[in-house]
Parts: sequence; C-alpha cells; structure tokens
Amino acid sequence: MKELDLQKVTNEVERLCIEANYFIGKDVLDKLKECQKTETSELGKVILGQIIQNDEIAANEFVPMCQDTGLVVVFLEIGTEVKIPGDIYAAVNEGVRRGYEKGYLRKSVIRHPLDRVNTKDNTPAVIHTKLVPGSDKVKIIVAPKGGGSENMSTVKMLKPADGVEGVKKLVVETIKAAGGNPCPPIVVGVGIGGSFEKAAQLAKEALLREIDDHSPDPINAKLEGELLELINASNVGPQGLGGSTTALAVKVETHACHFASLPVAINLNCHAARHKEVTL
Repeated sequence: MKELDLQKVTNEVERLCIEANYFIGKDVLDKLKECQKTETSELGKVILGQIIQNDEIAANEFVPMCQDTGLVVVFLEIGTEVKIPGDIYAAVNEGVRRGYEKGYLRKSVIRHPLDRVNTKDNTPAVIHTKLVPGSDKVKIIVAPKGGGSENMSTVKMLKPADGVEGVKKLVVETIKAAGGNPCPPIVVGVGIGGSFEKAAQLAKEALLREIDDHSPDPINAKLEGELLELINASNVGPQGLGGSTTALAVKVETHACHFASLPVAINLNCHAARHKEVTL
C-alpha cells in the first residue's frame, strides 16, 4: 500500500489552480478557432476572435483569462491501495489558498450564503471524492467555476412521460432564457437520472470531458448531437448578441434512476472552460 504525501497534494493543487486560470485547454482553444471560421454573424466572428486573443494573452503573459477566477471544484479519485496519513481535504484547501494568493487570483468565496463575508483566500473548495478499487493512485482534477454561468444552471424533476423530447425542451429553454448571462459560447453539461443531487453532480462531471469527444453510450451520444444542433439554432450566439455559435459542445451523462422519476440537471460553463488534472 502506498502512502500519500499530503504536502505534494497541496503543492499540486496550488499549481493546478494557477494553471487552470492562466491556460485554456488546447481542445477549447481549437474549437473556438474552428467556430470562428463557421460563425454566420460578422459580429459573432469578431467576438470569437477577441475571446481567442484574450486566451492567448492570458497564456503568454501568465495572467487570468477572466476576472472571475471561480469557486474551486475539486474531484478526487482515490485508489483503495492508498494510505492517507492525515486530512486530505485540509491539504486540498491549503493548495487552493496558496494558489489564489500566489497566482493573484480573485477571491470570490463567502463564508455563509446568508452572511456574505469573504473568506479572503477562496476557500473552502467544493470537493467530490470517488474511491477506485485496487488502485494505488490519486487523481486530482481542479475546475474553477465562474459564478455567471453557474447561476444560469438548473435542476428539474421531469415526469418519465416527458421522455427525451421533454429533456431537449428543458435544455433549449434553459439556454434561451440564459441569453448572454453565461458568456456564450458555452459548454453544456447535462446530467440525467439518479436522484436530485446525483443529476447535478453528473452535469458537473460532464463538463470535464474533452470538447470533441463523444459519449460511449449511443443514446447519450445521439442526444448530445441533437442538443448541440438545437442550441446553435437558437441564435443566442457569442455573448448573446446573435449568431450560430451559442455552444461549443454538449456533454450528457446518465445514471440509473427510480421508475417514477426523470431528474435532469443542466450545468452551464462559459467559454473559459477551465480544468486541469494530475495523477499522483
């Protein structure tokens, strides 16, 4: 059994917080460039060009790509053959604290939703943990999530009779109602099934996938393609000013659920689709 070095966890989380905010993924940048070529609105083309330029400046000058450097969401995948000599959550939060200080990243976290005093170090992070049987590795994914796009997300308990058409209607209506608020072009995570809280977690996890990948589930993959087409036909467009590029991608994740339920969660991410990872 391998013993985890918690100081290394802290150091890696610190690094990932900074890199996630400075360096957009190549998959996202490539997709933005591809969409700029096919965008039907001239204003939309200009906006996409400005987003691309902004991302390149951030990477070249080592500065945040957006003033909203996010609430840090961390996904831990911990092997059952790993011994943890202490509090891994404290180690993660120390990494967030250091990363946001050293990276000159905006601290956006308040200590209580109804007592809105800033914690001044962007902690605590939201941490999700999964055990991996037989593994002696720890995978850390750091995903800073901006407030503007998060605020446009939703969870709804549909009726089973609503079926796939009900899911599509809900997603498209959510995007249209959001308009320019989530800073499109967006990445759309859709979680279907499980329970109320499971659907929301599925939607969040969906945002971690590569922009151009496709679900291995044929039902989900078909729905991803149909939703992307419908969303981009909505004419919301870049920054909500019209055009054919409202979403860069739609990712659908599903889970078994009660036969009386059809939970659907929609988690929106702005074009600054930030996440970095490491395996220890």
